[in-house]
Amino acid sequence: MIDGLTIAGRTFRSRLLVGTGKYRTPQEMASCHEASGAEVVTVAVRRVNLTDRTKESLLDYIPREKYFLLPNTAACYTADEAIRAARLGREVGLSNWVKLEVIGDPETLFPDNEGLLEATRVLTKEGFIVLPYTTDDLINARKLIDAGAAAVMPLAAPIGSGLGIQNLTNLRILREKITAVPLIVDAGVGTASDATIAMELGYDGILMNTAIAEATDAPRMAAAMNHAVQAGRLSFQAGRMPRRLYASASSPLTGISQ
Repeated sequence: MIDGLTIAGRTFRSRLLVGTGKYRTPQEMASCHEASGAEVVTVAVRRVNLTDRTKESLLDYIPREKYFLLPNTAACYTADEAIRAARLGREVGLSNWVKLEVIGDPETLFPDNEGLLEATRVLTKEGFIVLPYTTDDLINARKLIDAGAAAVMPLAAPIGSGLGIQNLTNLRILREKITAVPLIVDAGVGTASDATIAMELGYDGILMNTAIAEATDAPRMAAAMNHAVQAGRLSFQAGRMPRRLYASASSPLTGISQ
């Protein structure tokens, strides 16, 4: 049995968090959410119709009784924009939780760490549960925690790239040094093995979108990610065998008479 993921005192049964973008149809998105086993679904505040509920919306395909909505501030390039988006999401009843993104570069979509830190300080003081998307930088992660972040979400590779973990060393250092809040890999996962590797490092969860949405068979990939996250968590908890330079017989002959 996989233990749950606890953030800000709330426990979720699944350690996989999923998104809502890039799916071919809303129906496919709903099927993927089901197959993923995820409980947390993140949605960009700027992509949701929040005013005219007579028109179809992504929210129509995300039953609130089944999934926990995590608004995000995607496509915000300044702290002020991100703060306004978070406030809007709360005002319309989405959540007082926010996956905080402050983008610093339109091509790489790397975070603006200075703006991210500023927005984290403001929003936590206003009672938000802030989960910032950041670089794999230990010093910045510590600053975000000091600012009140409820979790830290470092990237494994650029958003939507599917490159997998590009800086294993940095992620290992973060995992070793950050224990005060959960660490969730966000961005860059491309396939199931990437997710397993991240979980075997001891990360508390993974948030992904493109790896599922752009797969040839998206629901099947969602199911694969579900199993991969669980396998990686179990493997981490079990503790892998030591690495050895030379062979070690699976059936030792010690104590056996010749």
